[in-house]
Amino acid sequence: MTHATPTAQPGLIASIAILGRDIKLAHSVFALPFAVLAAVLAMPEGAPRERWIGTLELVIACMVLARTWAMLFNRIADRRFDAENPRTRRRALALGSVPLRRAIVLAALAAVAFVACTSVFGLVYHNWWPLILSVPVLAWIAFYSLTKRFTGLCHLVLGTALAASPLAAAIGVGGLAALNPAAPEGHAAWAILALAGMVVFWVAGFDVIYALADLEFDRQAGLHSIPARLGWRGAAWASRAMHALALAFLVLVPALEPRLGLPFMLGVVAVAGLLVLEHAILARSGPAGLDVAFFTVNGVVSVLLGTIGVLDTLLWVNGS
Repeated sequence: MTHATPTAQPGLIASIAILGRDIKLAHSVFALPFAVLAAVLAMPEGAPRERWIGTLELVIACMVLARTWAMLFNRIADRRFDAENPRTRRRALALGSVPLRRAIVLAALAAVAFVACTSVFGLVYHNWWPLILSVPVLAWIAFYSLTKRFTGLCHLVLGTALAASPLAAAIGVGGLAALNPAAPEGHAAWAILALAGMVVFWVAGFDVIYALADLEFDRQAGLHSIPARLGWRGAAWASRAMHALALAFLVLVPALEPRLGLPFMLGVVAVAGLLVLEHAILARSGPAGLDVAFFTVNGVVSVLLGTIGVLDTLLWVNGS
């Protein structure tokens, strides 16, 4: 009698590489530029160059670790649905190509590393708020993965999870005062809050587009989403409405922050054009245009806006 040979489990490094491909670290591009921009806006006036470099490095490290935790939690929580969904059944945990226990350990390590990273703000810059808020932040950004089980507003929950990035970055740089409009530099706080509002509706809008790929599966599996509830046409209009709100918040950012001038305003115009292009691609190409509409256009939006905003602020600081 012939026995099947058990499939060899990958080693630790191979598991990290497999899961790294699964959670798409490149998608950090969606939130990271906004976190860096908020950190630059919140930087205290006259801060030495070493503080600029040190805090920005910490912000970037915390962003990557937090996203790694959130995405691994998502893959762990959704592994049963991923195994049943034709679009996602090749994911590592759905296939069983990486042991579940190992994925849980790696997610826990990312969470612990995030908390440790936030403690550096306190140890080096005497700002303990990132550490105090670290566990609530981890809980909130993981919570999104559970919301499709009970609400079609899951897209907005994801938006708030990513909008935590600029808020957390500002707190990391300047403490809670960085988000206090009554502070001496309150214009920065208002601008950062408006930027976070923009991220909420921008992310929710493109997540609705992303969820169109799973419209039929979500209905069959009893999962909640705007496409599952409203269908393709209704979801497309919901996404357009969210992106209109995102643009409204974005227009407020340079209006509230005097350091953001003409270059940033031109960036706002470019973002408006890119969002129109995104919805035009979706309307014209249907399912075939989802990848371009979701990743390419929105990746350009975040990098363009974040880069222009940072450069515009630095030019203002150096020129003042």
